[in-house]
Amino acid sequence: MLFDLLPSQWQEAIPSSKYLLDKIDLKPPFTPVMDCIFAAFNQPISEIKVCIVGQDPYPNPDHAMGLAFSVPKSISALPPTLKNIFKELESDIGVMPSSGDLTEWQNRGVMLLNTTLTTIPHASQAHAKIGWNDFTNHVIEHLSKLPVVFILWGKNASEFQRYISKENFFVSAHPSPLSAYRGFFGSKPFTKANKRLIELGISSVDWKI
Repeated sequence: MLFDLLPSQWQEAIPSSKYLLDKIDLKPPFTPVMDCIFAAFNQPISEIKVCIVGQDPYPNPDHAMGLAFSVPKSISALPPTLKNIFKELESDIGVMPSSGDLTEWQNRGVMLLNTTLTTIPHASQAHAKIGWNDFTNHVIEHLSKLPVVFILWGKNASEFQRYISKENFFVSAHPSPLSAYRGFFGSKPFTKANKRLIELGISSVDWKI
């Protein structure tokens, strides 16, 4: 069932995706809703410039929308992690978004990928061991063969660096309140990613929302 929801371009790009997704025993309740699980995979692979890798969806079902760190426009009280991302964005490039919906980043070539694509409502990391990592490992491995720059936030995301050429990733602490002061603030991921894109001959990302 999960394989049928995965956009066809990814079904073709990762031939093992059916086997990997069929192994995942996803039982309700879970978040995000079924139709949003693969929201991060909707953009054309050829248009992906940057891949931001996070941990797992927001445990609040009102927040999770299938794009790592993003919340729907209707959410006015932003999650603390997203607030910290925006603090770093303002510090790095002088921009403070008016909404927590990061869909515009996706539209401009940024893949917002969680390591684990679902969780139980109100329980972080509840699905960390049901098999999602096997799938996202293959996703990162595929993207690492393309001219894509990776921003890896947190311990889970940092483990993917083994697949990526060292000049094509930037790793730091997770932006959550528990770790943001241990290397996330001041890491300047947005300007670093754009600098590397230009070195690769690719247009930079407009991070303004």
